[in-house]
Amino acid sequence: MDWIALLGRLAMSFIFIHSGIGKAMAPSGTMAYFAKLGLPVPGAAYALTLAIEIGAATLFLLGFRARVTALILAAWCVATAFTAHYHPGDTNSMIHFWKNICMAGGFLQIVAYGAGRLSLDRK
Repeated sequence: MDWIALLGRLAMSFIFIHSGIGKAMAPSGTMAYFAKLGLPVPGAAYALTLAIEIGAATLFLLGFRARVTALILAAWCVATAFTAHYHPGDTNSMIHFWKNICMAGGFLQIVAYGAGRLSLDRK
């Protein structure tokens, strides 16, 4: 079971780390997209995005302060669901909206039960 918990953290963190690295490689395009979404300070949103998607997700993967990082990532999933994906008339956007809500639920499981024995929290 310990390996399954580690595999779960890997699966849950991969999408954020991968996406964060992609955003880090294209700062102007990412900030332009944030401006298009109507975010008031795209540069600050960009910095926050990198901190959460790369930083918090990496800490979560390692199981360091897993409950805190899981709570941050759950909140991030809900915030991005409503900011970027909530378009009730668009089926594809709504699929992404509900995917984010589902992922938030998975992170809340970690908040409730912890990261498992194969985590830095257990050391």
